[in-house]
Amino acid sequence: MLRKIIQIEEDKCDGCGACVPECHEGALQIIDGKARLISDLFCDGLGACLGHCPTGALTIVEREAEPYDERKVMDYIVKGGPNVIKAHLKHLRDHKEFEYLTQAIDYLNDNGIVIPVLEEVAKEEPSSCGCSGSQEQTFETEETKEEGQRQSHLTQWPVQMHLVSPTAAYYRNSDLLLAADCCAFSYGDFHKDFMKGKSVAIACPKLDSNKQVYLDKLITMVNDANIKSMTVVIMQVPCCSGLAQMAKQAVEHATREVPITVVVIGVQGEILQTVEL
Repeated sequence: MLRKIIQIEEDKCDGCGACVPECHEGALQIIDGKARLISDLFCDGLGACLGHCPTGALTIVEREAEPYDERKVMDYIVKGGPNVIKAHLKHLRDHKEFEYLTQAIDYLNDNGIVIPVLEEVAKEEPSSCGCSGSQEQTFETEETKEEGQRQSHLTQWPVQMHLVSPTAAYYRNSDLLLAADCCAFSYGDFHKDFMKGKSVAIACPKLDSNKQVYLDKLITMVNDANIKSMTVVIMQVPCCSGLAQMAKQAVEHATREVPITVVVIGVQGEILQTVEL
């Protein structure tokens, strides 16, 4: 069947193992110094491991794969004991995978696994998902005096990577701004400081599907649209680094070289880091 599943770029993986404990199905293991997907059956494609890879070696792709099998996963999970079972059930609940959660609970009941584990999960507040970049936060903002209407610096449409044509007139000989979706909501002067004088493309490196299309379009922008530079604006959350990795990979595969500047925005709207790749 065609479904979403984890993909590991072996050349980028340094075997650190940070992804392994974040996979609550046991689908990832370090073998011969590299992270490996041990079975399609074990990977639910939800991507809880993505934000924990420091090298950006993990991505979600859509390909032909065996269907995820919750009961076979549970055969593995129960060997880890109550804490591992609890983490897996919490992972399913937080991602609203209630069908799989029901299958897991049925498995536990069928095999006489202790019910208190289920009760503990039920009592805990659900998080938005198991990924560090999606944890709920609230913070105060300072009110500033703003007069008049801010000017929009958007000079094109569309902007979403799945919709744009990489050879559109507005990309030719332009300076490209490649931004993660959340950045414009976090940084108050996004239009003035980042969009002014640039062509724009936006994407989400975690939630968008078929990111190979994005990579191909970026390569075309470099080779055929002859873009002059690329500014990549991402959030501080770990999974967002995938967009910077994609930009770097596009230039590596292109026949031209263009400079890449990566700007990291904090969730409270501050610029945390600016790096030249």
